[in-house]
Amino acid sequence: MKAKLIAQLKSWEFILLILVVVTLVLAAAVVPGFTQPFSISTALATFAPAALMALPMALLVIVRDIDISVASIAGLSSVAGGLAIQAGQSLPVVIIVALLAGVLCGAINGFFVALLGLPALLVTLGTLALFRGLCYVLLGGTPISPVPDFFAALGNNNIPGLIVPWAIVPFLVLSVVFAVVLHRGTVGRRIYAIGGNPDTAHYSGIHVTRIRFVLFTISGVVAALAGLINIGITSQIAPDGALGVELDVITVAFLGGVSVLGGKGRITGVFLASVLIMTLRKSLQLENVSGYTQGIAVGGVLILSLLVTNLFQQLIGSVRNRRKSALGSGPSPA
Repeated sequence: MKAKLIAQLKSWEFILLILVVVTLVLAAAVVPGFTQPFSISTALATFAPAALMALPMALLVIVRDIDISVASIAGLSSVAGGLAIQAGQSLPVVIIVALLAGVLCGAINGFFVALLGLPALLVTLGTLALFRGLCYVLLGGTPISPVPDFFAALGNNNIPGLIVPWAIVPFLVLSVVFAVVLHRGTVGRRIYAIGGNPDTAHYSGIHVTRIRFVLFTISGVVAALAGLINIGITSQIAPDGALGVELDVITVAFLGGVSVLGGKGRITGVFLASVLIMTLRKSLQLENVSGYTQGIAVGGVLILSLLVTNLFQQLIGSVRNRRKSALGSGPSPA
């Protein structure tokens, strides 16, 4: 029990927790208006799409893949829903159309990466441009507005009696679902096994190709859900919806401790990293820092997170190797 507690105190998630607490305390003390209910509510709602898309992103990185087209998928899915709105379709049909668009986009990525064996970074870089281009081709330069009241309520209203917006609820629910699947289920063990060594996982009977394809498809449908939430936040459907959000998504995944080499990462870290980046974004916004400068800050955090997590993992590995060497060099029995 004591050894387990010590291991938890040495974990990256514990360091992240300390950083989150320190950042929140500093923001509350230094940034004017940070603790106002309206500020907290808008911060949660605005960052909800990025936090949501970071969940499947973490799983993809764990299996040594990545999807940098998630923001474009969110935008294209919202455009597909917008076209359904223009066609006079009912709300359930609009939602289904948007989610199916996300499934299709994710399946396209999965087909090229998992089935054809192409590099995930290059494929999703291409589909990032492809899906975003389709947004402009299908919708043109004119946004669709106003949007149905459902989306406006989803993006702007709070749960009655709380300062928690409805927009963040899907992230909170799916965080639990992803955590259970990854850390408590058989599928999670297979995901870690693929990330640890894909060839070994394949020869162990794990359907590597199928799991990777499914993860890309899940990433697509979750991105579509994020796109629907973004409709409510912006109160319009535009071809540049969720543009640039992939930076926050990737930063959250790597800052959360997901190893760029695969095989390591926890949903707890992703959750804490989401809170940290959300706090940074909101603090800079309240200080009237431009969106471009915020992007510079988040990009710096991404680079720093890669550096720090790499050094942290090397340090832990070095300590473990020293302990093994010390135990191995102990006095031999008489």
